[in-house]
This record gives sequence, structure tokens and C-alpha cells, in this order.
Amino acid sequence: TVVDSKIIFKLAIEQLASSIILCHNHPSGNLKPSDQDIQLTKKLKEAGRLLEIPVLDHVIISENGYYSFADEGAL
Repeated sequence: TVVDSKIIFKLAIEQLASSIILCHNHPSGNLKPSDQDIQLTKKLKEAGRLLEIPVLDHVIISENGYYSFADEGAL
């Protein structure tokens, strides 16, 4: 799935968000972040820093639980 950071932050700005938490699912049940997940998180974290809308966490959910970039020290 393609994620457009402009759309994410447009919504955050329209809602006057002071920060955001990203979340998506892995239907496969695998909670390990993909390389794309890691790169996307870095990209959005940097965009948030520039816009003064920090990314507090990126959570991956599945039937088997969740993975939190913040909890794992990967943010």
C-alpha cells in the first residue's frame, strides 16, 4: 500500500493535531516491521519534526498482538 505523507499531515493540520500516532495492520499475522515500514516511519517522523507535529508512535497490529516502534525503541 502506498502512503502519502502529504495526505497524513494535511489531515493532522486540518484537525490542529499537536502530534500523531500511526497505525496499520499486517493481515499475515507477522508483527515484524518490514523494511518499508521502517523507512516510512523514518520519513514521517522527519516530516512531523519539520511541521512541529511529532510522530509519537507507529503501531502494527495483527491477530497475534501488536508491535510498537516506541515501545521497542525504534522511533
